[in-house]
Amino acid sequence: MPDSASRYALLCVGNSMMGDDGAGPRLAELCAEKPLSGWTVVDGGAAPENDISYLRELRPAHLVIVDATDMGLMPGEMRILEESDIGEMFMMTTHNLPLTFLMQQLREDIPQITFVGIQPDVVAFYYPMSDAVEQAVVRLHQLLPALEQGMGIAPFQAETA
Repeated sequence: MPDSASRYALLCVGNSMMGDDGAGPRLAELCAEKPLSGWTVVDGGAAPENDISYLRELRPAHLVIVDATDMGLMPGEMRILEESDIGEMFMMTTHNLPLTFLMQQLREDIPQITFVGIQPDVVAFYYPMSDAVEQAVVRLHQLLPALEQGMGIAPFQAETA
């Protein structure tokens, strides 16, 4: 049931059985342990497209999507990515459908969507989450309340060859 007091929604994406790809689900766990006022948290797991109708019904003013994203950075570094960056980067994904599809499906119902990528170290079955990614998840949990002030996460800059 949507929380009518929730102005923001957080969609946590990833597979917790694949090492650092579990960054999103770990953030959802942390939010369950330490709830964020005004936020509805959705653990989308490896199939976030299953939550499209719920998110449409919720109609938050702002949706933040979090996923482990290989950006060629140091493990645990975070960046805000534009939809066009995501489309170019995700030739291979651990999800059933591309996240750009999810964003396109939600755009008409949700005015603002921000994608936060966390650079993984190891994405492989049965690996534990790295310390760097765990620390990034904790840091992001602390930064989310400052969403309107920009959270202090740099935008992703694709390297030009």
